[in-house]
Amino acid sequence: MKQLDVNLMHPVEQICVIIGRIYRSGMTTTSGGNISIRDENGDIWITPSGVDKGNLTTKDIMCVKKDGTVIGPHKPSSEYPFHKAIYEARPELTAIIHAHPPALVAFSIAHVVPDTKIVPQAHNICGDIGFAPYGCPGSEDLGRKIANEFRDTRFKAVIMENHGVVLGGTNMMDAYQRFETLEFCCRTILNAKRLGGVNYLTDEDVSRYSEHIPVNVPHFMDINYPSDERAIRTEMVNIIRRACDQQLMISTYGTVSVRWRGNDFLITPRDVARWDIMPEDIVQIKNGMAEAGKTPSRAVALHQRIFQLNPHINSIICTQPVNLMAHAVSGTKFDVRTIPESWIFLQDVPSIPFGLLYNEIDKVAEMFNHHRVILVENDSVFVTGDKLLNTFDYLEVAEFSANSLVMANAIGELKPIGDEEIEELRVAFNVK
Repeated sequence: MKQLDVNLMHPVEQICVIIGRIYRSGMTTTSGGNISIRDENGDIWITPSGVDKGNLTTKDIMCVKKDGTVIGPHKPSSEYPFHKAIYEARPELTAIIHAHPPALVAFSIAHVVPDTKIVPQAHNICGDIGFAPYGCPGSEDLGRKIANEFRDTRFKAVIMENHGVVLGGTNMMDAYQRFETLEFCCRTILNAKRLGGVNYLTDEDVSRYSEHIPVNVPHFMDINYPSDERAIRTEMVNIIRRACDQQLMISTYGTVSVRWRGNDFLITPRDVARWDIMPEDIVQIKNGMAEAGKTPSRAVALHQRIFQLNPHINSIICTQPVNLMAHAVSGTKFDVRTIPESWIFLQDVPSIPFGLLYNEIDKVAEMFNHHRVILVENDSVFVTGDKLLNTFDYLEVAEFSANSLVMANAIGELKPIGDEEIEELRVAFNVK
């Protein structure tokens, strides 16, 4: 069963699922933040005021009817006025999230609007960001200021001066994905600045990404799901959820594939929240075709070529952890000669320019014959291996190493392991 079904779940259930995810992900506090849904009757369902955000139940969620009648055991959130004002300004929005995640608050208190063009899909999801002047929390004045920003239809997300962020969506999943992706952008930008700076994409770069998304993937009808294939689906889902829990993957980006038989493989679908992927969502690729009724990841062609050109590779993870991406968007070398484990597991990690994935698929696929991990500038990190658990482990080691490098930059210059010590590791651990 899906954790979040925006078509069938009642608004109170949706709100509890999402506020729980936000709290467990460290993007709000016990007392902070509020979210709402406006239903087809014009009623607004909203989190209560003064109730523990980490333990909300469906009975706690308040309803403010279209006529102003309040239903429920608590008071509606004190920020109800700006939720109402946003809905009035933007009739197409039916879900709103307001919270104080640390990276977004950093931009809020610095009075800086984040540029989301650090990776293509982030800009496609978040777009341009508005900025609302300060207003007293819970006041009609704050509601007017925020609604005024939302009247500009370019904006579905607005930074609130010295307060936080508010985002809207056509449904609760849309709003949450925008929220999570924008916090990812801000964390990545902040970490990249610690490493030296940020290289932003141009509008042309973002368009080029969209133009290279495959739209006519051939499908096959005669689909079989033998036991070994079903076992792979279950393993993939478990690893994907684990990656989301470990903040190695967000709902809007992350592709996992596993070789099945020969060059046939299983891969994650397109446009499904990664933390809510189920075994039945996974897409079987057979003889270069996708099973009917499903749309595979945008990266399916590259994954296919990696498997075809590298018989030793049986699993691939492509994702965007914030510390690895800080290196990818800053152009900083990801030097894994930090501690023995990092080099033994990863060896040297090359970076390739943005766009090479789309223009030189074979060239990129062939690189994995010599490299386990490749960083793609302003795009992602690719990690390959034999068993999926091993590949996931390599990803964890890579992100931990990248995190240490970001932290170390604040206290001094990296002193990498020397060539002599690397050669010693190569011999001792039979690294080829």
